[in-house]
Amino acid sequence: MNRRIRFFCAALLWAVASTASAQGVRPDGEALYQQNCAACHGSDGAGGVGVPLNLPDFLAVASDRYLRNTLRHGRPGRVMPAFPSLTDEQADAIIRTIRGWSDAPAPVYDSVRLKGDARRGKQLFTEHCAACHGDHGQGGAGTGVTFSRPREAPIMAPALNNPGFQQSVSDAMLKATLLRGRRGTPMSPITALGLTESDADDLVAWLRKLPPDERLARTSQSPIIRMESPYGFEETLDNLKKAVTARNFHIIREQTLDSGYVKAGKENKRQYIVYFCSFSFLNEALSVDPRVGLFLPCRVTLQETDKGIELVTINPESLSHLFNNSELDKYCARMHRLYSEILEEATL
Repeated sequence: MNRRIRFFCAALLWAVASTASAQGVRPDGEALYQQNCAACHGSDGAGGVGVPLNLPDFLAVASDRYLRNTLRHGRPGRVMPAFPSLTDEQADAIIRTIRGWSDAPAPVYDSVRLKGDARRGKQLFTEHCAACHGDHGQGGAGTGVTFSRPREAPIMAPALNNPGFQQSVSDAMLKATLLRGRRGTPMSPITALGLTESDADDLVAWLRKLPPDERLARTSQSPIIRMESPYGFEETLDNLKKAVTARNFHIIREQTLDSGYVKAGKENKRQYIVYFCSFSFLNEALSVDPRVGLFLPCRVTLQETDKGIELVTINPESLSHLFNNSELDKYCARMHRLYSEILEEATL
């Protein structure tokens, strides 16, 4: 009898688990989109930090395979990350949500490579496409964020030489995009420029030969910059402030490291943070990527340890890699150089 009861309970548990599994076959695409995509692409796909996804001409030519590959590969060196943690079912659920913004059926393309004249395609690209997409297909200046793109354009011209894009798009989708254009953006159908379907084949052949952006080659960086000082705490702090102001930065705040975490008067005076800023540089960097607000204004931590006095700050070049935005590289490289100069001068 006990054996029968145990068998019945086991069967019941299996049935419940199977039902729950079946109910989980179709994840909530809307919830997944809001969780993973809306912050950049807008809650309704209208764009923001990321490009708009609800443009009718985009959805008319974007295949499910292209969208799925984009989720998998992202856009290295740009704002769009890859999402390797999403399951196939979750990725498909997000795609169904995106599809819901259009009545157009999802196009299906073959994987056949088009046979065009790449040399002629290069000439056509230079004449008709490079003004927006860059002479090497590197995309428009800026990142496509709200601050950097022209107000009349809902999207910056994307980077066509990006490895994530090249891995995701088929020749047939490229050709369909060229022939259809993208209403609401500066991109018109190539037929409006007097070009033909054969010209589209030549353009696609050239696009497949675009060299990858060299700026995407990144090296691993230490997340912090640290230097030891041969001076005492007060002298090092005074040197730090002088080095900061000598480079036209304004000191905007000073505080102990544990300020706000301990009772007033109990702070450790030998662990100190100096905040400083160049407002012109801040505005310039924010126009490229608003996320720089996560590590600006600048700050240096001065602390006394068992080994002596040390200065520590973040490494902006390491953050540039984490932000996946090659347009931000030059600003982060500039900040890395300034941080190093300031710390060196304070400790010489």
